[in-house]
Amino acid sequence: MTTAAMDLQILRAFVLAAKEGNVSRAAERLHLTQPAVSLQLKRFAEETGLVLFTRTPHGLALTADGAAMLPQAERVLAAVGDLQQAARKLQGTVRGALRIGTILDPEFTRLGVFLRELVEAAPQIETELRHGMSGSVLAQLLRGDLDVGFHLDPGEDGQTTTTPALSVRTLTRFTYRVVAPAGWGPQVQGRDWKALAALPWLATPPESAHHRLLERVFAPLGLSPRRVAMVDQEASMLDLLKSGIGLSLVRDSIAIRECQAHGLAMADRVQLDCALRFVSLASRRDEPVIASAWDALAKAWN
Repeated sequence: MTTAAMDLQILRAFVLAAKEGNVSRAAERLHLTQPAVSLQLKRFAEETGLVLFTRTPHGLALTADGAAMLPQAERVLAAVGDLQQAARKLQGTVRGALRIGTILDPEFTRLGVFLRELVEAAPQIETELRHGMSGSVLAQLLRGDLDVGFHLDPGEDGQTTTTPALSVRTLTRFTYRVVAPAGWGPQVQGRDWKALAALPWLATPPESAHHRLLERVFAPLGLSPRRVAMVDQEASMLDLLKSGIGLSLVRDSIAIRECQAHGLAMADRVQLDCALRFVSLASRRDEPVIASAWDALAKAWN
């Protein structure tokens, strides 16, 4: 037996000849000629040094040695079949690295559910989470430093992610409220943006959604809020709010909770709409790893 392929052909010929008890029927099932199968059986007998069959008026009958060899040959063929099936599965397996830009808290973006769906569907994908601000996630995505990411856009048609360069899915829409320290109710309730701009504000970096939202409000009015501190995390903003430092934008669900729990004040005349979106480069949307991320996201948000 000179090749592994020939070994398997000989084993198949032996097993089928043993089961059929007839070389002609074994040849039909193997789509070979009868002489070819007879030659394979002869070679197998020579290689093993055993007499495997005896001829009868009705065809072939296994000898005691042949009967002992049959289950061994069947196990080999079954193992080869399992190996081939495993190889086919691996050929269809999506594998690679996925760099995900995350923002805000995992519960809000359903990050845990998203990753669970991704791991279950494509366990060979290695994920790398990079947490940052909304604008920085988008910049990294456009530079090719991230594969997919979460992003915040103001309003219904935020111009940032409607560029044809990006594939975008809006996950949810929500509202930002202006929240002030406890005891500041008279200073913020019933006040418009102009009046609020005169109060001290907690500032955020330009790449944050807070910064972009407030710029859209104050810039057309020619206003520049008085900024008393620079923060880049929502947890820090809440701590400074509770410490009485200044105003800040807070997501509506968190604003209501914190006002009830800590007596913070909320402006009642103004609010800003925003949308949470999932984005990737449109040119890479159909890459297997990125397509798997989109599929997992759809399951997490449906």
